[in-house]
Amino acid sequence: MRWVVSALAMLLLSACFSEEKVYTVDELVADKVLLTKIIGECRNNPGELRDTASCRNAEAADGKLRLERMRKSLGG
Repeated sequence: MRWVVSALAMLLLSACFSEEKVYTVDELVADKVLLTKIIGECRNNPGELRDTASCRNAEAADGKLRLERMRKSLGG
């Protein structure tokens, strides 16, 4: 019986850890190709990916880059 509980605990814990690397906003701002890739994946599957850390960081990085482009175009 103990091994069943142990196996169940291991299974539940393994589901909590994902193999996907979560990139920071600054990493995504610096690597526009990676940002484009992640944004595309997130927008193609919003039901599953919208609330993941990678998608939230990618949207934040995209917003930051847009603001920087607007400032430059306005001369600021």
